[in-house]
Amino acid sequence: MATLLLGIGFVALFFILMSVRLIFLKDGQFKGTCASQNPFLNKEGEACGFCGRKPGEACGNPDGEPKNEVEKVLAKFS
Repeated sequence: MATLLLGIGFVALFFILMSVRLIFLKDGQFKGTCASQNPFLNKEGEACGFCGRKPGEACGNPDGEPKNEVEKVLAKFS
């Protein structure tokens, strides 16, 4: 039983530490999550398949409409 609780605790701690930027910063977001921002993965300079932005551009969602569940939840708190 102790092993199960310890395992659940480690998983919970992992997710909490991964979301520090989302929790503590206003307008927090994961930085560099698009593969198009990585020069090693995108040598041809193609647009991101998810948001449509090209390397070096701002977010590919100019209308401000949330595209994923995290943005929808964060929009409720702003």
